[in-house]
Formats: sequence, C-alpha cells, structure tokens
Amino acid sequence: AFDKTGTLTYGRLDVSDIISFDEAIDGADLLSLAASAEARSEHPLGKAIAAYAKAKEVPLMESNGFKMTAGRGIFAEVGSHRLLCGNEKFLRENGVLIDNKVQSALERIRTQGKASVLTAENQKCIGVIALSDVLRPEAKDMVSRLSDMHTRTVLLTGDNRKTADYFAQQAGISEVRADLLPEEKVQSIEKLQAENHRVCMIGDGVNDAPALKTADVSVAMGSMGSDIAIDAAEIALMSDDISKIPYLKRL
Repeated sequence: AFDKTGTLTYGRLDVSDIISFDEAIDGADLLSLAASAEARSEHPLGKAIAAYAKAKEVPLMESNGFKMTAGRGIFAEVGSHRLLCGNEKFLRENGVLIDNKVQSALERIRTQGKASVLTAENQKCIGVIALSDVLRPEAKDMVSRLSDMHTRTVLLTGDNRKTADYFAQQAGISEVRADLLPEEKVQSIEKLQAENHRVCMIGDGVNDAPALKTADVSVAMGSMGSDIAIDAAEIALMSDDISKIPYLKRL
C-alpha cells in the first residue's frame, strides 16, 4: 500500500495556479493570506505554499489561534481575517458554501493531476491555490516488478479521486482509495488484513504514521519523511529510492 505525495511522487510541490473568487482580493493578496495562515502547518501542501510565498518575497503576516485538523485543513487568524485553508470536505464541514464557480475551478485543477488548497473566510470560499507534483520516474517499473512477484498494489491517499486516479494510472496501480483521512487509511489496511493479506505500508508524512503502525511491515521515506513517520516505521529508505521496494520484498 502506497501513500502518494512524497512517496510515489517527489513531494516537491510547487504553486502552479492562484485563483481568487473575491473581486476585492487579487492573487497576491490571496497568496499572502493563505501563506500566512499556513506558515505553521506540517502538511506538505501548506509548507509548499508558505515556501513559495517566501521565495516570491510576498509579505507574510502574523497568525494566531492556529489549529490543524489532520488530513483536512487548518484554521488561523491573520490580522482581522479568520481563515480556513484545506480541502473541499473540510470547508463544507465548517459551513462554507462551495458554489458552481469554485467547483468548476476544482474540476479543472483535478483533471490536470494537481492538488488544491481552498481558502475561506466568513463561510465563503475566497480562493484556491493549485500545486503540481511529479511522479517518480522509477514508480511504474517498480509497480510492474511487484506485480511480477504476485504482489497486489494499492494507492491510499488523502487526495481527491481524480488526482489520485491521474497518478495511479501513470504508475500502473489499478486499485485506488482516495479522499482518505488518516484513520481511514488505517481502516483500509485493517480491511486488507481481514482478507488474509499481509500488508506493507510505504509512506512519508505525519498523516501516514497511524497506517505505518497498523501495517504488518512499514517503510518510511528516510531522507524527506517526517520524524514521526520514520519513528513509526520498521524500515527507512535512506535514499528515498522506491525502486528498492521489490528488492526489499525479496529480502
């Protein structure tokens, strides 16, 4: 079972689109607000937005009341703005209306295999920031070799279905479980174990730690993985070379 971001992909996320849905807020303002809110985030998407803003020398504001909901998003007060940044499910759970204009932008972003972070204020979605990632070139051959070894491969990701399908197709993985919260990754592994499978989970992030602990064998990406993931796993790939996974299976 593979995580996507930072495992099958490089996890070197770069901002590709900044779309404002509020006439009073331009792209630079949206980036400044979102990056200020995400400055303390541990999630790869939040960290990438903050890093991009710093690289572009976009001024960041002090944030207060930071609160993270694992696998969903964050809340932060930036100046007079009370902001939510996260996925569509997170915003809906907090009473934010996702109208046709927002939905249309999200669909376009997802079909391009990009991740997205929505920003909302006062129950209104004010913008979306899209981020692009790149599949590791060795991923497809690695999955093919595992298949030759009669090993079933599954993608377990918090990403939405369209983005997950885009990368799974590139990697040659036919079984995809998307839109998963950390506890739902755990449930997916437990279901596989209930089918008498021995499960190896491969991941890199804070959100992967519970799944790594639940799997029969766990592998963390050693050089870019979070400390929590590395501590939770039994094996660390120190070079982040996933082409070694079939060798690891034989070993």
